[in-house]
Amino acid sequence: MRFTFVTLFAGIVKGYFSDSILARAIESDKLSIDFANPRDFTTDKHQKVDAPMAGGGAGMLMTPQPLFDTLEHVRQGSTDPHIIFLTPVGKKFTQHDAKRLARMEHVVLVCGRYEGMDERVIEHYADELFSIGDYILTGGELAAMVICDAVGRNIEGVLGNNDSLEGESYEGLLLEPPAFTKPVTYNESNVISEYLKGNHGKITALKRELALCKTKYFRPDLYRKIDIKGIK
Repeated sequence: MRFTFVTLFAGIVKGYFSDSILARAIESDKLSIDFANPRDFTTDKHQKVDAPMAGGGAGMLMTPQPLFDTLEHVRQGSTDPHIIFLTPVGKKFTQHDAKRLARMEHVVLVCGRYEGMDERVIEHYADELFSIGDYILTGGELAAMVICDAVGRNIEGVLGNNDSLEGESYEGLLLEPPAFTKPVTYNESNVISEYLKGNHGKITALKRELALCKTKYFRPDLYRKIDIKGIK
């Protein structure tokens, strides 16, 4: 699977993919990362890619010409690019989206800067708009990296053991139940005793109950959407 970051600051992104699981996925050709910089496509002699907002307003906006030409270049070099804009007005990105996008061949992540970008670029090129939360970042690169990470780990073979993807948080809207490792007792606190008895049926049932309790406590908004009868 291929990811293209449309960004003015590729250096921010590159370092994240130089270590750990995603670095190994790139080395084994399970995914690839490339970049397109709008500054390389601007016709402005000073390589400017921003301008004041029409109608006034604080700050600068990314202008349409460099982005149009960048995205046309990306389109011409791909058979089926899926273009995503990272913007506060987008729908909130979820685990369901991560799994769906992992089945695509080429995802393009457009990272805004300044006060955002000319709306005509979004209207012309966007296949989807995403936000990673109700807050503002200085640029779209962090949000794009979050999406790439979440999608990338769902590509077959990236984690090495696909069983690692089973029973994760947000499957069926549930958070994961409490998890423990050795030692059994640490700092006067014990592993749940039922986990240690080897009865996998009881352990599974208990984990299901604990996942429900954890979701109800930490994410009541998700809990209200759960079909409790269906889960039990």
